[in-house]
Amino acid sequence: MVSVSQRNGFAELPEGCIANILSWTTPKDAGRAGAVDPLFRAAAESDTVWNRMLPSGWEAIIAQSVTPLNFPSLKHLFLSLSDNPILIDGARKSFFLDKSSGKKCYLLSARELSIVWGNTPTYWRWISLPEAEAEASRFPEVAELNYVWFFDISCKMSTSILSPNTHYATYLVYKLRNTASGFGGRPFRASVETIGGGEVHEQTVHLGLFVMRNDGWDRDQANKGGRTRPVGDSTTSKSIFLELLSLSSGVYVGLMMEMLLYFKTLST
Repeated sequence: MVSVSQRNGFAELPEGCIANILSWTTPKDAGRAGAVDPLFRAAAESDTVWNRMLPSGWEAIIAQSVTPLNFPSLKHLFLSLSDNPILIDGARKSFFLDKSSGKKCYLLSARELSIVWGNTPTYWRWISLPEAEAEASRFPEVAELNYVWFFDISCKMSTSILSPNTHYATYLVYKLRNTASGFGGRPFRASVETIGGGEVHEQTVHLGLFVMRNDGWDRDQANKGGRTRPVGDSTTSKSIFLELLSLSSGVYVGLMMEMLLYFKTLST
């Protein structure tokens, strides 16, 4: 039986040459090539391919991992980062890769937020989750709301940590206690602003309208980056300011935040 590489003349090329060709494809294409032909399979396993699939600066990122990483090959590292997010920056952020593109994705913990009255125990408290709940959460600590009259959380970050020329979506990930009140039907303003760039994107959201994750946490989309310009730039670094602000007065009780920002790439 004639293999694909023999039919197309690839069998005459050195393995390193084939690996270099595959490195210019996508992670999905490289995996498919390795599945259809033995010669492609050997080339598709090489570090030459997966070093290019990994995003720029990946060495510095994994160096921040709370838990040391062991990987026999760069392909193994890529697949591990796609399936198993790692805690970085003192467990204040979580990092993973989009499996189809290799783009950077981040989860920012509640500790990365600016929460109005967030350090006042009367209104907010910082808790470690019970073991059963901690397994479902991404972070060892979450912010739990006792009650407030004014709900305002925000965060500022640099686009330099994201992949350039990429569409992102941002999400609030939270859980409402059985005793929660004040959120149903009340509007919140979700906004994303490029500081110094003049771009402001706003929309009204309701925290009662959510997508349920399979781990029990609710996810409310704060801003759909696919409807805006791509986040990130290959030549300049900007800062973006994100805010979730209540638009009506009243008492808000019983919300528990795992994180504010869930930066996930969108298909373009």
